[in-house]
Amino acid sequence: MVAASDAIGLPQMQLRPMRESDVAAVVEIEQQVYPFPWTAGIFSDCLRVGYHCAVLELDVITVGYGIIAGGAGEAHLLNVCVREEFRNRGFGRALVKHLLGLAAAGGAAVVFLEVRPANTGAIRLYEAMGFHQIGVRRGYYQAAAGREDALVMRRAVDAV
Repeated sequence: MVAASDAIGLPQMQLRPMRESDVAAVVEIEQQVYPFPWTAGIFSDCLRVGYHCAVLELDVITVGYGIIAGGAGEAHLLNVCVREEFRNRGFGRALVKHLLGLAAAGGAAVVFLEVRPANTGAIRLYEAMGFHQIGVRRGYYQAAAGREDALVMRRAVDAV
């Protein structure tokens, strides 16, 4: 997917499958953004077991990534992240839209996700993309003071 043409000197945006060679760049972003980041081993395991893992690049810069797992007619959005300096520019929306398309192609009828209640930017994005809260998972996330709840959100996979 290309959002801009370099024929006129604009940066090119590309969404593509994540490769093992991307894990270091993905972990770098993960560590900059999250207080309790996933490890390189977790990302490698996601690739190994066949989850849909994608990276979003702007020219040669890895701007963000996303992972979605599917099966039995549903999918679970596991991780979506965009570098701080590239937020609020549509990259998160592009990643989620891409992952929803992969879920639909894999036969999912519904997608679930968890999000920290304090992550208002992500919640606004998910709501704008048709997700709605269906519950709360108590003590789901690791936090500095113990555990933090997660909002559980759901979206039908119809028109992406």
